[in-house]
Amino acid sequence: MLKKITPLILTYNEAPNIERILQRLAWAKKIIVIDSYSTDETLGILYSYPQIEVFQKKFDSFASQCNYGLGKISSEWVLSLDSDYVLTYELIDEINALQAETDINSYSVRFKYCVFGKPLRGTLLPPRKVLYKREKAIYQDDGHAHRVVVEGNSIILYSYIHHDDRKPLNRWLWAQDRYMVIETQKLLKASDSELSLVDRIRKQKILAPIIILVYCLVIKGGILDGWHGFYYAFQRVLAEILLSIHLIEAEKLKT
Repeated sequence: MLKKITPLILTYNEAPNIERILQRLAWAKKIIVIDSYSTDETLGILYSYPQIEVFQKKFDSFASQCNYGLGKISSEWVLSLDSDYVLTYELIDEINALQAETDINSYSVRFKYCVFGKPLRGTLLPPRKVLYKREKAIYQDDGHAHRVVVEGNSIILYSYIHHDDRKPLNRWLWAQDRYMVIETQKLLKASDSELSLVDRIRKQKILAPIIILVYCLVIKGGILDGWHGFYYAFQRVLAEILLSIHLIEAEKLKT
């Protein structure tokens, strides 16, 4: 199955991360990278791998970047990856054992969030469709994030991807602030009936950070991961506080 797959990766200043994911893609004949004009060492790292083809496109949205990348791929299957993902060897073996000629058009994978390389017991990351038939897929924006819509049947694989972001805190804060501006627009434009239960709670501003703290540490077992678990919980609480601040600001500016 691996011979029928082309990995697709988006990059922007991912020098702290990109090497780890590329080391787990040695099996790929070709890797397509859509770079948003990185200014760090990302491009130098990418060009050191002969099987990588780099296309640069100014960033407008994640879905737009991904759809542009799909247009550069000719293989039947696509493995869509973020720069801070690390494929486990178990997942690589599982994918290789898949039968390409089936009625399954996409496969979802579960994640383990890592803090400084340590996988946590539980995280807020849902499974994501990462392996799919190119001709059946299209990306759509979803708030600050994006999702791929794939026609036909889909199943979840047993193995995991590690989400292991090693970028510095100031970059994380910069990204979260940008994301929460987009999330604020999404929450305020939609009616409550159009929002999920989680988004309705987030829209209340005060409850979400408290609930996230309890959820990460107690329900997801983060307290058992020691300081790594607390670090992750504090990250998620801070992200929700940023969203609450943006919601309050946007609502007050309307009045």
